[in-house]
Amino acid sequence: MRIDLATAPGSQERPNEDWVSASVPASGGGVLVVLDGVTPPAGGDGCVHGVPWFTARLGGRLTELSGSRRDMPLDRILAEAVRATAEAHRDTCDLSHVRTPQATVVVVRWDEAYVEHLVLSDSVLLLQAPGGEVAAVLDDRLERVPREVLRSVAATDALRNAEGGFFTAAADPSVASRAITGRTPRARVRAVAALTDGASRWTDTFGEGDWAECLAVLRKEGAEGLIGRVRAVEVGPAVPRGRHKRHDDASAVYAEL
Repeated sequence: MRIDLATAPGSQERPNEDWVSASVPASGGGVLVVLDGVTPPAGGDGCVHGVPWFTARLGGRLTELSGSRRDMPLDRILAEAVRATAEAHRDTCDLSHVRTPQATVVVVRWDEAYVEHLVLSDSVLLLQAPGGEVAAVLDDRLERVPREVLRSVAATDALRNAEGGFFTAAADPSVASRAITGRTPRARVRAVAALTDGASRWTDTFGEGDWAECLAVLRKEGAEGLIGRVRAVEVGPAVPRGRHKRHDDASAVYAEL
């Protein structure tokens, strides 16, 4: 088994709001967890702790539960991790605030029989078959929202964790039911990769290669190599504009099973 991961902040002036972890329990198998904390717009989020605190708490709980509670499906694990994280700051923060700290989620867990996955919001999961074919597991609800709507803070807030909008892990455990989940026989998966949108933009924003080529970069150059490629494109003159930041926190994890 080979596991390679890396994360890099989008700016040296701001803390990295991503979370990446990999765990190989003594009982066998493994777990990958990738979170992309949602940077709130100016005006606050009702929380005294901040997004990095939230992603560390949520990510740590997801990693522990995914490894220790093999009897629990991943959506139940996400619900419990969200509940526990909310309880950790319910007495000090306004968890009813629409921009209370939140994050995208990718969790992958495998044993000798199956590879399980969960994806919520716009981070990306890649599954590679033994023959080399690559399938992307995507939650595209945010991408369906018109960019002109997302330019408005009020309009975006109205769609955040709401019907007809998009969903992230925040303070309501019921959001776990909105996640995309699945299970694949272990024999049909050679490698997996999880990317926050700061790293997946190499493919889905800049079009430097398809998902199979993205996975090939991860295999040959590692997670740092892919992030380095993203940073090289970002400083070029042809960077697409719109809602995308020039630089974003970027994280990637690659595992050969």
